[in-house]
Amino acid sequence: MTEQNADGRPDSSEQPDQTAAGSPTVAEDLLLLLFQPRSGTIAGEGTLYYVLAGAVLADLGLAGNVRTGTGRTGTMTVEAIAENPPTDHLLRASWEYVADKPRGVQTVLAATGPTLRGPLLDRLVDRGDVYRGTRKTFGVFDTTVLTEGDSGRRAGLLADVRAVLVDGETPTPRVAALAALLYGSGTLPQFDRDIPWSSPVIARAEELKNGSWGAGAAAEAVARTVTATIVNNVIVAAAVLPRT
Repeated sequence: MTEQNADGRPDSSEQPDQTAAGSPTVAEDLLLLLFQPRSGTIAGEGTLYYVLAGAVLADLGLAGNVRTGTGRTGTMTVEAIAENPPTDHLLRASWEYVADKPRGVQTVLAATGPTLRGPLLDRLVDRGDVYRGTRKTFGVFDTTVLTEGDSGRRAGLLADVRAVLVDGETPTPRVAALAALLYGSGTLPQFDRDIPWSSPVIARAEELKNGSWGAGAAAEAVARTVTATIVNNVIVAAAVLPRT
């Protein structure tokens, strides 16, 4: 089982990262998109842990590791599919949090999100998607500096999302989840130079947020439902937090 913090939250930050060399997770791709090369900052830092936790749940939903249900009070819950655990340890931490019993989506976002930024950023650095260095501030203090790597992966992801939101292409489930999460995070207006913040784009993003991804297999229909539930909960959670 994954180690937990004193308050019961899963702690994935101390686990050895043996899966970073595999295929990037949706959460990694989302963090890479949120990285702003021009400023060296990450968009939406104030709500980032909710959004990254939502991306992890989207990953689990797309892979069939979790499903949604309805709690006694009518709120949406997430529960693990016992026979299909994820192998990626960051995803596994969230999966194990809902393995004992179904939990409300808001609860999962708040409990699993705070430890994700560091390990996910480490993966982007390890892949060469982002470079991390230091510089002196006031000639005394070391300050971390992030710059875009030479993998070209961020540009490819941005082009994929733009094709769906601007050009109306039918998305893959993964790209649909990324676009919906970007919209749900409240950061999409910051991409205006690359993705126009226009009424058609907003309308398309709303469709993706609500799970309208175009024709797909039955398994993808389940993933659409899971992701739409998660994105809507991210929006609710992010709305009450200060944006930076």
